[in-house]
Amino acid sequence: MIIGIGTDIIEVSRIKDAIEKYEHRFLNRIFTELEQEYCEMFKDNKYLHYAARFATKESFSKAIGTGLTDGFKFREVGIRNEENGKPVIVLEGGLLEKWGKYKTHVSLSHTQGNAVAYLIIEE
Repeated sequence: MIIGIGTDIIEVSRIKDAIEKYEHRFLNRIFTELEQEYCEMFKDNKYLHYAARFATKESFSKAIGTGLTDGFKFREVGIRNEENGKPVIVLEGGLLEKWGKYKTHVSLSHTQGNAVAYLIIEE
């Protein structure tokens, strides 16, 4: 049974601007260490990967019905990639306690200008 569906699209330039302006304050507030390590591997294209992860976090917040309020914490939702590249949601803290029992499916995509994420939560 599907519990929630979320989607989000973001301009890569918005994430790039935030990272360049606020640097580690923004990165450490939004992204896990694992996400930062992954994105930084891509050098010039790292902003595409940061934007896709940001869109995934927003999609998760929509799928659980809270949006970015009501206890949602960006760093409690992380994305790691399996060896084949498949993105997988990793929850921590309160979000893990409340939503960890459910299965998540996520799909990410990006162009040079935009990143999009779709997320489904099911029992």
